[in-house]
Amino acid sequence: MKEELTIQWFPGHMAKARRMITSQLKLVDAVCEIIDARIPSSSRNPDVDELVGSKPRLIILNRIDQADPAMTKRWSAYFRAQGYAVLETDAKTGKGTAGFTAAVRGLLRDKIAAWEAKGQVGRPIRTMVIGIPNVGKSSFINRVARRKVAETSDRPGVTRGKQWITLENGFELLDTPGILWPKFDSPEVGENLAITGAVKDEILNREALAANLMVRLREICPEKVLERYKFEPKEDMTGWEMLETAARKRGFILSGNECDLERMAAVLLDEFRGGKLGRVTLEAPPDNPATGEGA
Repeated sequence: MKEELTIQWFPGHMAKARRMITSQLKLVDAVCEIIDARIPSSSRNPDVDELVGSKPRLIILNRIDQADPAMTKRWSAYFRAQGYAVLETDAKTGKGTAGFTAAVRGLLRDKIAAWEAKGQVGRPIRTMVIGIPNVGKSSFINRVARRKVAETSDRPGVTRGKQWITLENGFELLDTPGILWPKFDSPEVGENLAITGAVKDEILNREALAANLMVRLREICPEKVLERYKFEPKEDMTGWEMLETAARKRGFILSGNECDLERMAAVLLDEFRGGKLGRVTLEAPPDNPATGEGA
């Protein structure tokens, strides 16, 4: 049983960023959409399809080091079935990022051939990089640029303006601020974004969020709860009971033998976000890639 959480976060600068992305689209040849491999569906802004239209798109499944490898393969297959090019990366270590330019060239093969037929050999390939806050967009850009050109942070909403970045191999990247959307589709989408740090912790009930995460972990990978927090998450336990049990196991006790749930919630969320629970994917792809139905 999970607690119903209502999570919304749409600062004013995101509306401005959305307008900026729309105005700059005509300048680019392709769009690179970076998503979180742990929550591939929830970390895709549903407004992007309308914003981007028919521009060729490359899906970057980032943070594969923290996601279930088998599930990442399933998600890659799902997105390819939707007609997207796909690249799997871990921007923090650079894994997979070397394949970026080849993936974009493959995506734009016909367009590049048309340029060359017109004598436009060596024309710069311009790609817009988009994504919601805190999916590793800046880290990815720094990796493909081979230098620090974008500010990185574990906090969402750091990038606020657009920035053109020139790569060594005839590519130009347009970095854009991370944008969410005004209303999340479902409580679970908001919860997934909160768990992975895409919305600011200051607006959250972290204890309720951590209790719900315990329920999710019991469903997906109970063995990781046992390994990390030294108790078996039984089916009849509520999320709060699991959080309390973990707090006792960690020795997070206040005066009067009360569990320090605030501290335990912070630790659980930090450890999940830091990959200390191992490789966990919170969402499975739809069963039918052609229609996107099922889960």
